[in-house]
Amino acid sequence: MTTLGMYCKAYEVATLRQFEQWTTGVTVSAREFNDDDVLFVQEDFTVTDGVFLENVVFDQVTPEWKEFCKTQLGFEVPSHITAN
Repeated sequence: MTTLGMYCKAYEVATLRQFEQWTTGVTVSAREFNDDDVLFVQEDFTVTDGVFLENVVFDQVTPEWKEFCKTQLGFEVPSHITAN
């Protein structure tokens, strides 16, 4: 059974690759990602291939990654979601 998170936001791979330590080393799919492919940053700052939590392609959730998401991507979980 697939699990849907509370919140995620889509970004092109080219944008995510701007993060200096970006890697897709934990990818669950065998496919290569092109710059215009879309991946999803989840509320826990992991990145998935699709909206479901199982397809993790990036799980290096460091303070630097969180800062990049907030400042460069403008990623923020809406307060009405974090309040639950």
